[in-house]
Amino acid sequence: MSATHSSDFNHTIHTSNVWLKSVAENLGTEDRHLAHRILRTWLHTLRDRLTVDVTAHFAAQLPELMRGAYYDGWNPSAVPIKYDREGYMNRFSQEAKVSVEEVPKIAAAVTAAVHEHVSPGQLEAALEQIPHAIRSLLLEPAS
Repeated sequence: MSATHSSDFNHTIHTSNVWLKSVAENLGTEDRHLAHRILRTWLHTLRDRLTVDVTAHFAAQLPELMRGAYYDGWNPSAVPIKYDREGYMNRFSQEAKVSVEEVPKIAAAVTAAVHEHVSPGQLEAALEQIPHAIRSLLLEPAS
């Protein structure tokens, strides 16, 4: 294996760790496993409300390792999955293993962290594709 390939792999690991650190900080935790589980849930619940084209455009913004988590378990023939705010909150709660009451704060914290790392306008373009009730949940100020 050449040094270049190893360097590329190290770079994607580093970039993914930067993202996880941002999520953990926004959540007020040092638990990287929790941050990963919650970021993965956030990515899946966003992805499944998007069209295939928007999903692919958003995925291009993710570090390579996060892109793998984003696409893990994805069924492009079954999207977008229709669910309302309550359905979103219930799915997020179950997948992230957090209480439904925590979802608004957690989802907004992750949105803020992701926004720090994607190109300007990319997150907004993806969020425009989902219903206002869910979008407003993701954009509520994390308190």
